[in-house]
Amino acid sequence: MTSTSKPTTSQAPEHLNSTGCVIKSTPDKGRGVYAARLIPRSTVVEISPVLLFSKEEYENHGRHTVLDHYTFTWTDGRMALALGLGSLFNHSSSPSVSYSLDTKTDSIRYTTVRDVEAGEELCIFYGHKLWFSPADRNYTQIEEIEVEDGWGGLAADVQITNPYEEGDQTEVIPENELPFVRLKQSPDEEDPESIRTIQAWVVDVPDPRHITTLLKWLKQVGLDGLELSHLKRIRKTRDTSSLLLGTTSELPPLPANLDLPAPYMLPVPASSALTMPSLDLKSALWPTMYTPKRKDEPEPWTRGKLRWAWDVMKRTVDAAITAQTESDELPIAAHIPAPDDPSGAKDISFVSCDTRRTTQHPLRHAAINVVRQLADYRASQATGLALPPFEASEEAPLEVGEARNGSNYLLTNRHLFITHEPCIMCSMALLHSRVKEVVYLYPMPQTGGCGGLEGRYRIRKFLVESFRSEFMVDA
Repeated sequence: MTSTSKPTTSQAPEHLNSTGCVIKSTPDKGRGVYAARLIPRSTVVEISPVLLFSKEEYENHGRHTVLDHYTFTWTDGRMALALGLGSLFNHSSSPSVSYSLDTKTDSIRYTTVRDVEAGEELCIFYGHKLWFSPADRNYTQIEEIEVEDGWGGLAADVQITNPYEEGDQTEVIPENELPFVRLKQSPDEEDPESIRTIQAWVVDVPDPRHITTLLKWLKQVGLDGLELSHLKRIRKTRDTSSLLLGTTSELPPLPANLDLPAPYMLPVPASSALTMPSLDLKSALWPTMYTPKRKDEPEPWTRGKLRWAWDVMKRTVDAAITAQTESDELPIAAHIPAPDDPSGAKDISFVSCDTRRTTQHPLRHAAINVVRQLADYRASQATGLALPPFEASEEAPLEVGEARNGSNYLLTNRHLFITHEPCIMCSMALLHSRVKEVVYLYPMPQTGGCGGLEGRYRIRKFLVESFRSEFMVDA
């Protein structure tokens, strides 16, 4: 631990450790943990049992002693003193070691996040609110970058055991026990001026017998996707029927043997109706689905879905830390996971990090990058150019086949997990992509577009789910 008080210069004790760790003393930091040899990345260097103090015991006694500088906050609010090497790891703003709290065994596991050279000190991250003057020279620089950028950032890979791995995975968790805060705007499309629309292709079908043939044709040419699932495909009038085709910029040729009139563009509702007034207004444009449960009944979360969400957020945090330690990027990552249901078994997940530093491009935010990855991948599949799934540290290619601005970017019925609340630009992009839900870890009151900026720029009809401090490194 780095301290303002005069460190001890006593001889460091010997320590039996098979992973290559030794204890050394230095004038500026006192005792610390060092590598006696090269320690590869992802090596578990220590598992420290902990001594737990109750909240009352620690508040009345422990915090008034030197223990206050060596304890960890446990997941249930108790304070934990790490035994063994656990309390000897010093602080660094660029840590070489991450730690995870194991509530099943009441221990803390310490793992290297990169290769550690022989003679190098192994450090963890104590958080942003330090009670001492850090010896780490990079600390002030990182703080200045965060203030200038307006984002803040993760600074350590704190792994926590998934609390939803055990138990009945089909159990519905009550709303007041969910591990996140659910933010939701009330429906606002209840007057003609507020109805959001998109342009879609429509064709009139004079002979109703041709409807079945056209529905099969839609499936064959790939126009039966989810982007229009909130609308009914057929609109019947007294004289004729009309079929909703799609939102692509260009349509494939209609079946020639049907002798149909030319298709035309028509504004249709961009989302389903949440209230009866909204349903009446939207159905006047095009028959629209009525989904009142999205207003009054939040979608239930089962233990299995929470387990999935927890693991997804953990992978997102890991990607952010990797971007920081390996590429010197801001520790910000976004993740579009494969849906947690059988129908999404064939979907691929996409993870992308902030690349503003490496590309020297101010618009390379994580949310924009990950949507672009998904869109480019879909375009490559449509053009027959097979590409492997994108890795978290890779920048999406600038050109893929003959990608066009069509529906490839849509996130209909997909979640987006991100370490930080999206900014105004990213929030509008996500809204335009019709993302189902956004789950973010850190609220950004100065730049956030999903409820941040003190509510001045709240995105309408945008569902945001924000995980609480279980995932937070420095709450």
